[in-house]
Amino acid sequence: MRSSLARVFVAATAVVGIAVGGLAGASASVAVPRQAAHPAVSSGQFAPLAVNNLGLDTARAKNWQSCLNAWGFNAGAEDGQLGTNSWKAAQRMLNAWGYNAGTEDGIVGPNTIRALQKFLNNVGENAGTPDGIAGPQTRAAFWNYNATGC
Repeated sequence: MRSSLARVFVAATAVVGIAVGGLAGASASVAVPRQAAHPAVSSGQFAPLAVNNLGLDTARAKNWQSCLNAWGFNAGAEDGQLGTNSWKAAQRMLNAWGYNAGTEDGIVGPNTIRALQKFLNNVGENAGTPDGIAGPQTRAAFWNYNATGC
């Protein structure tokens, strides 16, 4: 009789423990604030890539920055990292020289790429049809153009 009373007690304790644990888990899952379901950042708050070398290594990116600086478009430090300042300078240059890169915002978008393609084609590099897409042919032309300084 003693063992069956112990079994009943253990079984009852287990059932109560499971029930309490289940309720505790349920209350924890319900306790998540409603704000957690919303994204932390809206899509309008994303920043452009900090660096976009369009396939150039550091040495060739430095050559591009050096040219932009030599032409008076202020690309900033010649560090081989084509960031916002370098691309703003490139956009200023492309706009000043009639290639229509659009807004000088440092973002390497389709207008900037199209203008760069026109420029590269004009200087004898084959960047292909100016379509605003930095594909393999555009990247190869940009690579070849920046083999040496200007």
